[in-house]
Amino acid sequence: MVAVSFGCGHGGERGAPGTVALARVCPLCMLIHETHRSRSELLGKVAPPQRAALARETRIGAEYEWRCSRGHDRYRATVREVLTGTACAKCRANAAGPTAAREAGVPFMNPALRTRTSQTEQRLKGLLGERIRLNHRVNAIHIARTFFGRNEVWPDVIVPQLRIAIEYDDPGRSRRAHLGLKEASDLDKDDALREVGWHVIRIRAAGLDPLGPHSVVCGQLTPAVVDQVVEVMRRIRGDAAVDAISLPLDEAADSRLRS
Repeated sequence: MVAVSFGCGHGGERGAPGTVALARVCPLCMLIHETHRSRSELLGKVAPPQRAALARETRIGAEYEWRCSRGHDRYRATVREVLTGTACAKCRANAAGPTAAREAGVPFMNPALRTRTSQTEQRLKGLLGERIRLNHRVNAIHIARTFFGRNEVWPDVIVPQLRIAIEYDDPGRSRRAHLGLKEASDLDKDDALREVGWHVIRIRAAGLDPLGPHSVVCGQLTPAVVDQVVEVMRRIRGDAAVDAISLPLDEAADSRLRS
């Protein structure tokens, strides 16, 4: 077998006899990038005796023994399965159990949740908060399946009164965010929310194509785009439901001054 050395530093030893050197990153690093994960995150999940091998790994189909973050038995799975889904059989079974079914669709506050919020997402919340009353006491929604190991998802904005979640997507500096496997993950997330009675409005900015029936396509986030989002809410749930959480003109003006 010919050894291959990749530009990311993984694989065979660069310069060694018989080693083919490639400038591009290895398939595993490409998948890690597409799924917005990190190799250190993977190393924290794998069984300790296999960490050294995973640190050098380049193949997405390679099998390893993994530790479940919820304390279940160790399980074998490929790197791809761990990066793109839930490989622990007990986690999948629990997500389909009666307790999870009762909670499915319920929004809640997960105090341990730590997600990075971009300035654009903060601006989205500010602009939307000038138009409707936002509930800042929820940041997650229970679903009836597992999504990256958990039976919950964390949309950018949650409007529990309407059972509507709002997501902001743009390709980012890399021009690859929310494309490829990440786009497939976004679709899976939307399907999981629809299964429990929620609708998802996606703002698709900076050249991204529509994704789903309630996409708002734009160049960048503006007040007019947020007005479109509110109109989509009206199409989904009706004027009466949206009017019930809309801010009166004087409150909207006060909100604008505070922001």
